[in-house]
Amino acid sequence: MYFSLRYLLSVKKGEIPLLMGLIILFFLSFSPVFAPSYLSEAEAGFRVTEPQNPMVETPLIQENSFLASSNHYSSEDELIVLETIQMTITAYSSSVWETDDTPYLTAAGTQTKDGVIASNLLPFGTKIRIPKLFGDKVFVVEDRMNKRMGDFQADIWFPSHWQAEQFGIKYAYIETIR
Repeated sequence: MYFSLRYLLSVKKGEIPLLMGLIILFFLSFSPVFAPSYLSEAEAGFRVTEPQNPMVETPLIQENSFLASSNHYSSEDELIVLETIQMTITAYSSSVWETDDTPYLTAAGTQTKDGVIASNLLPFGTKIRIPKLFGDKVFVVEDRMNKRMGDFQADIWFPSHWQAEQFGIKYAYIETIR
């Protein structure tokens, strides 16, 4: 189809937004795509380290799986730190105003319990520690957060809203472990 200036001037009022949208889409299809970056990784204070041994397979639950994690570590097992990531750590409870319509069910299909953590960055089943805040306690990613929270935030489950509120907002390094 041939577009001319005479055709553009003869367009009816209702067709102008549609035509302008098509023109914009046409030109955008030729432009490179750049993700907006307001802060560099260094300015934002986040540091992601590579795993010590990237060839090691980590047993993870698929994101669409409803199976609970069966890998439980005893105190004799040696835990290997795979990577360290700086995150904002917050807390949530099973309150109706903090969750969806199934407050005691995680996104992985398990029941909420002590040691459950929500993260949009890490796959379900990932085991993490937060040494600065909880020492050697192991958390398992079994839940997701609202997408507006971003990737570099984790939410720890607490049994009551009061406990979650008292925890507040903290900044710490998490360690993904195997």
